[in-house]
Amino acid sequence: MRSFRRLTLTTLVAVYILILVGGVVRSTGSGMGCPDWPKCFGNWVPPTSVSELPENYKEIYANHRDKKNKRFAKYLNALGMNETAEGLLSDPAVLQERDFNPVKTWIEYLNRIVGVIIGFLIFAVFVVSLRYWNTQRRFTVVAFLSFVLVGFQGWLGSFVVSSNLTPWTITIHMFLALLIVALLVYLVDQSSFRPEINSSLGFWWLLASMAVLLVQILLGTQVREAIDQVATLVARDAWIANLGGEFVIHRSFSWIVLIMHVGLILRLRKTEGAKAFTLALILLILGTILSGMSMAYFAVPAFLQPVHLLLATLTFGMQFLFLLKMNRKEEPALV
Repeated sequence: MRSFRRLTLTTLVAVYILILVGGVVRSTGSGMGCPDWPKCFGNWVPPTSVSELPENYKEIYANHRDKKNKRFAKYLNALGMNETAEGLLSDPAVLQERDFNPVKTWIEYLNRIVGVIIGFLIFAVFVVSLRYWNTQRRFTVVAFLSFVLVGFQGWLGSFVVSSNLTPWTITIHMFLALLIVALLVYLVDQSSFRPEINSSLGFWWLLASMAVLLVQILLGTQVREAIDQVATLVARDAWIANLGGEFVIHRSFSWIVLIMHVGLILRLRKTEGAKAFTLALILLILGTILSGMSMAYFAVPAFLQPVHLLLATLTFGMQFLFLLKMNRKEEPALV
């Protein structure tokens, strides 16, 4: 069980590293550094110079993405998302190929390498979990679900690229990453021994705090989409000034997130075993808010964008771990 827990914890850490690397990809504008998937410019090892590419490489990969988008549109139509499918096929920006940039290409390639490593790690978690099929069957079920989701995440990633980073595909991609985090946190928790924390009201307060955080993350994706739009029109130091209501709502909602977690701390201040979790949560929340404020006041520094995302996802993981330790029993009376 100890080796299984270590492997699962290593995989969870690797997923967070991938989230950080993905934030770097996003903040540096490297998402289309490789215009195809899973290869990069048709090769397993990407080029280092534009001279290694054919003269009409933009046309080649635009046509490649167009064919893939038509297949993706069929899936969307089958799900009843006809308007979304039509928007994907009719948006001319989707097929706009960018100039080759070796730095951005290798940043995106590193992102893919980390993703492949995580795929192997999660497969290893599933294989090792098979030994617990007769005693802890839920380990195998959750590990298998994690492996399936990682495969689906990779498949979806190909369409994120083919759609030229269409915002809603990136949002789904990110929330799937949070779901994978939750599954791995569950395996780490269930394969270790920690005493439960008894608090009926605290359980529901924590659940509400998680819901508020997820709403805030969703609002953050709206701000990210707005930044993507203004970034093509104005200089970086004017991004915040040109954002609309999405930014105001996201900024204001951070107070609700903070208040909910302060309330959680006050509610659990006398609950045995809860202090470490509440302290970690409030530090993560404050770090997330401070990094967000710094982006707002210092023209969205590129290095802070992945930090802000990482802190938010770490907060979610800590919340979920805390929730697994909670039960809805009343706290024992203090004598």
